[in-house]
Amino acid sequence: MLTIRHLDQADAAGALRWDTFVNDCPEATFFHRSAWQKIIREVFRHPAHFLYAEDAAGIRGVLPLAHVRSRLFGNALVALPFAVYGGVAAVDAEAVAALENAAQDLARKLGVDHLEFRNVALRHAEWPTQDLYVTFRKAILPTVEDNMQAIPRKQRAMVRKGLKNGLGSTVDRNTDRFFALYADNVHRHGTPAMPRNYFDTLLQAFGPDCEVLTVTAPDGHPLSSVLSFYFRDEVLPYYAGDDESARHLAANDFKYWELMRRACERGLKVFDYGRSKHGTGSFAFKKNWGFEPQPLHYEYCLYKHDAIPQNNPNNPKYKLFIEAWRRMPIALANRLGPLIVRNLG
Repeated sequence: MLTIRHLDQADAAGALRWDTFVNDCPEATFFHRSAWQKIIREVFRHPAHFLYAEDAAGIRGVLPLAHVRSRLFGNALVALPFAVYGGVAAVDAEAVAALENAAQDLARKLGVDHLEFRNVALRHAEWPTQDLYVTFRKAILPTVEDNMQAIPRKQRAMVRKGLKNGLGSTVDRNTDRFFALYADNVHRHGTPAMPRNYFDTLLQAFGPDCEVLTVTAPDGHPLSSVLSFYFRDEVLPYYAGDDESARHLAANDFKYWELMRRACERGLKVFDYGRSKHGTGSFAFKKNWGFEPQPLHYEYCLYKHDAIPQNNPNNPKYKLFIEAWRRMPIALANRLGPLIVRNLG
C-alpha cells in the first residue's frame, strides 16, 4: 500500500531518509534536498509542504512544495520556488501519480490560483506548459586542457585574456564579497536582490555542497563572484555578481573557467550552467561556451485563471518598475528588495 506522508521539519531521522532517497534517485536534483523546507519557511516565511510516497519497502518518491501567496503576484503552490528544477522525483509511475494527485488535492484545499511543477522532463503534454526557460548542461572532460580546448575559439580567447590580466580566484568562507557584487549587479539590471541572510543560510544549510568563488584583480580588488551548488558529480553555478570593471578584464569569463577547472580537478562529471530565458544575454553567453540549450517543462494546473502567470522581467507591465528600480539608491533597494522578491519565487 502506497501512503503519502508529510516531512516534519523537526524529524531529523525523516530528513535523513528523505535525503538518502534524493541522493540515490536519478530524477532528483539539488532542489529536492530536505534543507529547502527550513530555508523556505525561515528565510522567506512561506508554508512548505514536503510530501513523500512510501510503502513497506521505503520511500518511492518525493515532492517539495511551497505556498507562495501575494497580492501583487498571485496565490500559488509551487514545486519549488527559488529553484530552477522541481516537481516529483520518484522511482516509478505509481509514486509520481500519487504525489501529483496529493499536490492537486492540497492546491484545492489551499484555494490557490495555480499549481506549478518545475519539471526537467515533460510529464503531461496535455497540461499548460511554460516554455520560457531552458537549461544548459555539458559533460566535464577528464583533463583541464581537454576542457579548455572544448571551449569555442572566441570564448577561449576571453578566458585567456582573464589569465593574461593576472586575475586570481579564491573560495570564500562567507558571503561578504559575493553579496556586495551580487546586489550591485542585480540593481544595475533593475531587479530586487535576495536578502543577505538567504545566502548565509545556504552556506550553513548545505555546508561543503554550497560554495562561493570570488575572482580578484592583481591588487586584490574583488571583480566577480559566484555561489555554486554541488550535487552528486555535478556543479551548478547559481547566483553571481560582477563589478562594472569585470567585463573589461574578462573577469566573468575567467570566473566560470576557474569553476570548471576546479570541478575537473575534483573529478566532477557535469557542469550545469543553469536556467536562462530565450533571447537574453545569459542565454547567448552560455551558447558561446559551446553549451546547447535543453528545454525545461514547467507544467501547471490552473484553477482560477485561464492563462499561466508571467511574473518575470520579460513581462512588459514591469518595464517601468525595472527602470525605476535602477534609479533607486542601492541601500534602499537592498532594504526593499527582500520584501518583493520573497513573493516572486
